Amino acid sequence: MYGKKVSSLLESINADVMDRIRLSSGKVVLEGEVMPSTEANDLDVLIVKLSSGYNIGIDPSKYKVEKIESAKRTTERPAAKFSRNRELPDVSLIYTGGTIGSMVDYKTGAVHSPTKPEDLLEAVPEIAEMANISVLPLMSMMSEDMAHDEWARIAIAVAKELNNGARGVIIAHGTDIMHYTSATLSFMLSGLNAPVVLTGSQRSSDRGSSDAFMNLTCSTSVAARSDIAEVGICMHHTSSDTACAFIRGTKARKMHTSRRDTFRPINDKPIALVERTGAIKYTGEYRKIERGEAAKLKLMTGYDRKVALIKVFPGSDPAVIDFYREKGYNGIILEGTGLGHTPITPTRKEDSWLPYVKDAIDNGMIVGMTSQCLYGRVNTNVYRNLRLLNSVGVVYCEDMTPETALVKLGWLLGNYGKDEARKMLNTNVAGEIKSRTEFDTFLV
Repeated sequence: MYGKKVSSLLESINADVMDRIRLSSGKVVLEGEVMPSTEANDLDVLIVKLSSGYNIGIDPSKYKVEKIESAKRTTERPAAKFSRNRELPDVSLIYTGGTIGSMVDYKTGAVHSPTKPEDLLEAVPEIAEMANISVLPLMSMMSEDMAHDEWARIAIAVAKELNNGARGVIIAHGTDIMHYTSATLSFMLSGLNAPVVLTGSQRSSDRGSSDAFMNLTCSTSVAARSDIAEVGICMHHTSSDTACAFIRGTKARKMHTSRRDTFRPINDKPIALVERTGAIKYTGEYRKIERGEAAKLKLMTGYDRKVALIKVFPGSDPAVIDFYREKGYNGIILEGTGLGHTPITPTRKEDSWLPYVKDAIDNGMIVGMTSQCLYGRVNTNVYRNLRLLNSVGVVYCEDMTPETALVKLGWLLGNYGKDEARKMLNTNVAGEIKSRTEFDTFLV
């Protein structure tokens, strides 16, 4: 949206965004298309796309401006429609936003979100041969804007679809915090007896290199055909279009900003690899659907927002713990170094984390320890500093990722008392803790 000066000028010549205009000033004559203003532009500067493809910003008061051609306006196409096949299972697609539903505006070069969810079905008609897809447009958000309230909304929507007869559920979601959402849903959907598949894309759905369509096809196969009764993420297994990996929701982590195989299983194997044809190859242990069992799904959407994740680094100020304690926080997860260390006996005594941690725990705060190494597990039995932290009540979170430990702590505090939450933090609830370290997964 432009400011008053530019808006009044465009209105006076009956011009709108994408109309072609001519700007004249002496011997200088420029022609191009009016571009929309963005948050980064001065609202009194007119943005024009020249025939060369470059955008320029102009002070329109220095030019004579006239409209020379109206833009060709496109009409909205009708939504895709698919007839129901009684021979196929019913799968619900819950749309929450993200790149999988975004399009590139080739006039401005920007990616905007979202398109209509139904457009995904029209773009991938083969999934209609795998399942009867019902689209539920729940919200339209980039995932970095999501938090606890949205996670609860998604969990409630999933439960409703499953209770209404869906065989499985797909959640179209942004990738930035997808692993937070998948972990949280793994805890909130207690007693799950169906596949719940989060999927998205690293590249918008109208790019030739988009991963949206293959990810959606593979996700539909998992939701419609697998016997997996867990929450997981289904996206590219490698950067090539060979297969997708279905990764347990509490063990997935986004590991690359732009690669299509951004999600990796941490201290775990993928539950399954799914080929483009929809064929499923199971590669890891998982909880199976119990056929003929009565519905056991129990929503546990409570969540304590007063939890924090703190990264330990050389020279870090342990007084940050006091900040959270004074703000009334009930728990923190420390992302320690190595096996779960913080500075304990540094040269500067005031940099020791031990007294701050002890004081927080003595005042009722739960303190959990994870490792920023990600692979492997924290261990209290190797070094003296580890034992000192453990002795004051720090809960060592085994091989959980810091992100999973954070949302688990918030979920525990939102659904149980503090004593029970402390006991359960390093107890396996939804596949977040493995009994043994899977060394081979580091190279998978």
